[in-house]
Amino acid sequence: MKNLLTALVILCAYSATARSADQPNVLFIAIDDLNHWVGHLGRNPQAKTPNIDRLAAMGTAFTNAHCAVPACEPSRCALMGGQRPWTTGCYKNGHVWKKYQQSGNGLSAQFLKAGYHVAGAGKIYHSMGYHEDEWTEYMSKSGKYSNGPGVDKYDGFHKDVTHPDLKDEDIIDWHTADYCIERLKNPDLTKGKPFFIACGLYKPHLAFVAPRKYYDDFPLDSIELPPHIEADLDDIPSAGVKMAQPQGDHAKFLKTGRWKAAIQSYLATCAYTDMNVGRVLDALESSPHKENTIIVLWTDHGWSLGEKQHWRKFALWEETTRTPLVWVVPGMTQAGTRCDQPVDLMSIYPTVCELSGIETPSYVEGISIVPLLKNPQAAWDRPAITTHGRGNHAVRTATHRYIRYADGSEELYHDAEDPYEWKNLAGDPKYSDVKMKMAQWLPTSEVPEQKLGKGKKKKTKAAKKE
Repeated sequence: MKNLLTALVILCAYSATARSADQPNVLFIAIDDLNHWVGHLGRNPQAKTPNIDRLAAMGTAFTNAHCAVPACEPSRCALMGGQRPWTTGCYKNGHVWKKYQQSGNGLSAQFLKAGYHVAGAGKIYHSMGYHEDEWTEYMSKSGKYSNGPGVDKYDGFHKDVTHPDLKDEDIIDWHTADYCIERLKNPDLTKGKPFFIACGLYKPHLAFVAPRKYYDDFPLDSIELPPHIEADLDDIPSAGVKMAQPQGDHAKFLKTGRWKAAIQSYLATCAYTDMNVGRVLDALESSPHKENTIIVLWTDHGWSLGEKQHWRKFALWEETTRTPLVWVVPGMTQAGTRCDQPVDLMSIYPTVCELSGIETPSYVEGISIVPLLKNPQAAWDRPAITTHGRGNHAVRTATHRYIRYADGSEELYHDAEDPYEWKNLAGDPKYSDVKMKMAQWLPTSEVPEQKLGKGKKKKTKAAKKE
């Protein structure tokens, strides 16, 4: 009997090891505030992102991907926690995500439970916060500048400050990439286990500052403004105008004449992040893990740079919701393929679990897009849904965007014909059926939105920097 028990223990240990060896690794790349100004998406021909484009050429690039929330904190809470803001109540920056996501429910926790070495670096949740029990290890931010020494949050944006002596390693993203590169190259650091490595890059988040060499490809006199029309807000309901805030950032840029300078700085910071993506990809490609590592690159939301007289995120139009999303799945995705079906970032949690042979928890509300990774042309009947505050939602299909605000006002755009969403069709009776079908995807119940008290307003103001 003793010999039998010993044999069973050895067999179980061998089986566990065999399963572990067969499990794919995951390289999980998150980028902050990067909109669809990347080369392979073609939205802005001025963009230069050769490494992100190289990744897109390695697998499947989604051309119609959208965030769950157009703000850092709730977007990441939704993606990493698997639940929509109308379920959790984490609607906006300042709704402290740890209060809305139970420890142990996060995506990284599922990999930890499955025996993975789970390492995180940089901004995966908000401001490098994380539940400690959901990670094997996490990079410390101690002694590392998020933007570089002496950099103010508005430098390169509203302030013409360039920091000519700034070096690559002065920005925390360089160290985040280093941390991930070390774990890709050194199997001792991941204890020989399959790994889930999360690489969270801050740029192009404000401040719009990068080392000066990244500005060289974007001479100020060559910068072009994004396509826009003067009367773009004339057919938008007041709730939409309130989100646009035309008398805020946009009015300042018109007064100071720094619109092109801000775009130049944004493109330069995008190029800086692209460089770090390239460093991480180079490390993976030179490692023994290349053939057994799933790569997913995502950004937490889009960013407006003057379209609809709007800047930043915090709105429900194409520029603020659309994001790059790239998957490389060995043995499944085909190099250089594109998928035009609408998907949102809630799909990431269940998809990466399914691909890794890990059970998706029942509370996860996203839908796996494995069928689209197998066949980018596969039939797909689900839209992408984005929420900004309780009652405000956008539904994006392959052809249209429908927005309904909390006060019941609406916008409808035929994006296939009007890609910059200049003509609101919501009041046209011939689109009633389109609106009705799209409205069916809106939530029928939503948890209340927490009102921030005096003690939390400072946190909210700080959170908006993120």
